[in-house]
Amino acid sequence: MRTKVILRRPEEGDEAEVMGYLREFEEAGDSRDGTSGLGEAESYPAWLAQVRANSDPATVKPGLVDETLLLAAEPETGGLVGMIDIRHRLNDHLLLHGGHIGYSVRPSQRRKGYATAMLAQALDLCRERGMERVLVTCDRKNTASARVIQRNGGKLENEVQDGPRMTQRYWIVL
Repeated sequence: MRTKVILRRPEEGDEAEVMGYLREFEEAGDSRDGTSGLGEAESYPAWLAQVRANSDPATVKPGLVDETLLLAAEPETGGLVGMIDIRHRLNDHLLLHGGHIGYSVRPSQRRKGYATAMLAQALDLCRERGMERVLVTCDRKNTASARVIQRNGGKLENEVQDGPRMTQRYWIVL
């Protein structure tokens, strides 16, 4: 049976779930990819306002691109299992190191197929936007993420150095 998730935009009522998600990452000492700056925001309301502003090309923060941030919920419980950020276009930095899509799955929910399901649904949304191909990147050491990308049709183009890390760049034709 294939793992399922529900992707939806964050709302005011999600504060406890989202902040619990952030705490779990902080306790694990893990990166929060695809969370649209959650760890740097001064509060949940500030983060939510930033997410909403960045979804519109007219109000996106300077230096960033317009994007759609979605929460990934487990269908039966509604519990937050992940986040995925779809960038509508690429700037120079994203072309090398960030790609069109960034995602994360909370540490306690990994190895259950959520990331694969999240990326598959995000790719459907990219198709709906008329995108023909998307770039998804991961750290070379993150073999789990590389498998998720490959399961969704990702083909490795190359690897680029990003400071101490090596970023793998995968293209997915839609």
